[in-house]
Amino acid sequence: MKRREFLKLSLGTAAVAALSSPARAQSVKEIRIGYQKTGVLVIARQQAILEKHFAAQQIAIKWVEFTSGPPLLEAMSTGSVDFGSVGDTPPIFAQAAKANIVYVAGSPITNGQGILVPANSTIHTIADLKGRRVGVAKGTSAHNVLIATLEKAGLTYEDITPVYLSPPDAGPAFANGGIEAWAIWDPYFAIGEKRQNGRILVNAYEVAKTNSFYLANRDFANNNVQHTRDVIGGLTEAARWAEAHRADVAAALATVTGVPLEVQIVAANRASFTIGPVTDEIVVTQQAVADRFHRLGLIPRQIAVRDIVWRPTQT
Repeated sequence: MKRREFLKLSLGTAAVAALSSPARAQSVKEIRIGYQKTGVLVIARQQAILEKHFAAQQIAIKWVEFTSGPPLLEAMSTGSVDFGSVGDTPPIFAQAAKANIVYVAGSPITNGQGILVPANSTIHTIADLKGRRVGVAKGTSAHNVLIATLEKAGLTYEDITPVYLSPPDAGPAFANGGIEAWAIWDPYFAIGEKRQNGRILVNAYEVAKTNSFYLANRDFANNNVQHTRDVIGGLTEAARWAEAHRADVAAALATVTGVPLEVQIVAANRASFTIGPVTDEIVVTQQAVADRFHRLGLIPRQIAVRDIVWRPTQT
């Protein structure tokens, strides 16, 4: 895969085989959850929902933080993370690289990502992005939003200068003028607005349907079907609570992530926390994302999203 090489973790062939073998299903001592600074996983961690559920089985929950989806899925594919949540684009790049992952649940993104420009920028329309330096994390949901936005205005990817930056690096670049626009998601989207003098040029919901996803290492999910279902069940419980308690969500997110409360209030108030199955409609939407990236030559081969939608091999 030309986008990024998968992590070269110190797992020998024997260790990888042990992680993916049926024996793992009989001796799970720890479930490793990859998360970012937003969403239901942060709430579940703050409330210890999964820890409480699995305590009777003496299974620990380990939380591993990532700055974006691509490295999370890299770790998941190698077996160093069992479960996690990302936006719509990282699974596309991962599947194209034959990653060992499956979609296990989906969630619509109604808001909370888009493209920012500095408040005093001369960029006022999408067409004004032509020739500009636009920061984006490669292979993320923001990457898809950026490309879809350009297409909506009749521009091509070649009409801009993409500057590939992780969110922690893009924030300072945006603040000091190193990039002229920034495609990003919450809470960084809200940080750009509240702390870095940003102005919203376009919201993702104005451009296209977007989804986020819960994924698992394929071997972990297939060898630990009930554990995987229980994780999804616990997160669904957290999601229902979050939908009805947004002020508390903002406070929880601020506590867990260290992102200021005023920023998390903005992010929590516009977030969607709903979790459900990966429906045929979601697969169609996700396939359109995959086809877009393949058409632009950003992934090396055509993929069929339905091929990695989880179908449990045991009950």
